[in-house]
Amino acid sequence: MTSNKSFKSRVRTRMAKTGESYTAARRNLLPDADAVEQPPAVEGQPSVVPAGEQTPAPGADAPASAVRDTVVSDDAMTARTGRSHDEWFALLDAWGGTGRTHGEIARWLVEEHGVEGWWAQSVTVAYERARGLRAPGQSRTGDFSISASKIINVPAERVIEAFTDDDLRAQWLPDAPFEIRTSRPGKSVTANWQGRAALTVGVIAKDEKKTQLGLQHGKLPDAATAAELKTYWRDRVTALKHLLEG
Repeated sequence: MTSNKSFKSRVRTRMAKTGESYTAARRNLLPDADAVEQPPAVEGQPSVVPAGEQTPAPGADAPASAVRDTVVSDDAMTARTGRSHDEWFALLDAWGGTGRTHGEIARWLVEEHGVEGWWAQSVTVAYERARGLRAPGQSRTGDFSISASKIINVPAERVIEAFTDDDLRAQWLPDAPFEIRTSRPGKSVTANWQGRAALTVGVIAKDEKKTQLGLQHGKLPDAATAAELKTYWRDRVTALKHLLEG
């Protein structure tokens, strides 16, 4: 904590000298910014891909699923935002954060404190969990989501075909309440599950014969269903890998 306070003091000293914002001053004092913990993959985009592959970071109005299952260290939080988790929580309590919506909290962090979009989401989700406003994997609207990923040693087009071709899909996802909504060959699929628009699938071609698959299943009613489907999809994407590679 002593080093955190010392760093924040250096940032504020620079702000006084240069007139920079806190974010700008902090960046200039962190020349090796890439060494600091980076945000993981952003869920809920048209293509669901693993950590390190997605570059767009959500802003204050992005879905909370972007950081829903992420745990950020206190050191990384302080380095990126200027405050530890507990310091942000105390500030949000004083502001009346427990009576605010997720979007209101995230926008306040961005607009009033200059917190970058992904980190504003991270603070908001951590605060909501700490104050009992949401469980891990749960949105403020009450639903849950899960994700699964797998490296499959076939072309990206073949992985998407395994979702869109009825006969091929039946070999690894039999009797599933799956109904395609949209698809882009070699890119992504969105689908209904039990009549709800809940599934998003995306792929990234690592090379001509190696593909990263990412899948997100949202709009789940409770934690028990989420846990059950997480196990289900982990098993199914493994079966898909064996089918396509075999």
